[in-house]
Amino acid sequence: MNKIHPSAIVHPDAKLGDEVEVGAFTFIEANVEIGNGTKIGSHVGIYDGARIGNNVKIYQGASVSNFPQDLKFAGEETFFYIGDNTTIREFVTLHKGTTATRVSRVGSNCLLMAYSHIAHDCQIGNNCILANAVQIGGHVHIDDWVIIGGVTPVHQFVKIGMHAMIGGGFRTTVDIPPYVLAAGEPLQYSGLNVIGLRRRGFSNEQIYKLKDAYSIIFGKRYNFADVLKVVEEKYPEDDLVKNILNFFSDRTRAVLKR
Repeated sequence: MNKIHPSAIVHPDAKLGDEVEVGAFTFIEANVEIGNGTKIGSHVGIYDGARIGNNVKIYQGASVSNFPQDLKFAGEETFFYIGDNTTIREFVTLHKGTTATRVSRVGSNCLLMAYSHIAHDCQIGNNCILANAVQIGGHVHIDDWVIIGGVTPVHQFVKIGMHAMIGGGFRTTVDIPPYVLAAGEPLQYSGLNVIGLRRRGFSNEQIYKLKDAYSIIFGKRYNFADVLKVVEEKYPEDDLVKNILNFFSDRTRAVLKR
C-alpha cells in the first residue's frame, strides 16, 4: 500500500509501484513512473518524463525531470532516468534531455548531495557521489564510481573516467581519465586514486600497473603521440590499462595534464 500525504498532488496517469511514499505538498505529473519502495519527501516536483527506480530516496525540495535550460528545447518528449537505490538530497535539480539525446540519466546506488545540479543530456554511472552544490553542465558523461568534491563546476561535454576523484571547488573544464585524483587550479593530475581503489578491492599489483601506466603517459620520456602505443605494448592484456587507453583514444576535448 502506498502512503501519499493528503496535500500531495499525484496525477491519476502517473504510475507508482508498491510501498511508495509521497510527502506533503509534493506534486507528480502524468508521464511519470516510480518504482517500488521509493520515498519522496515534501515539496518535491516530479515532472513529465521522470523514470525513477526502486528504493530511491528523494528529499525535500528536489526537482526531477524539469525542462532543460536550453533555448533550443521546445517541449519535446524527453526523459530523466534514475537507477535503483539512489539518494537525492535536498534541493537537487535534475533536468531531462533535449532532442540531442532525449535522455538524462543517473545510475544506481548514487548519492547526490544537497543543491547539486545535473543538466540536460548527462549520463552519470553507478555508485557515483556528487557532493554539495556540484554543478554538472549539459552533455557530461561520468563513468561508474566517480566522486566529485563539493562546489565543483563541471563544464559541458566533459567526460570523467571510472574511479576518478575530483577535489572540491576546482573548475573542471577538461576530460578526467580513469582512476586518477584531480585537483589544483588549473586542474591537474595529482596521482592515482589509491585510497578509493583499495576500498573497492583493487590489488597492489593492479594499482602498481595503473601507476606505472600513468607515469609513462604523464612522463617526459615520450612524445604524447607515441605514449599510448608504449603503454599498450607494455601491458597488452591488462583490462584496467585498456580502459585508460580507450579513454585517451576516444577523447575529443583537452584532457587532464600533470
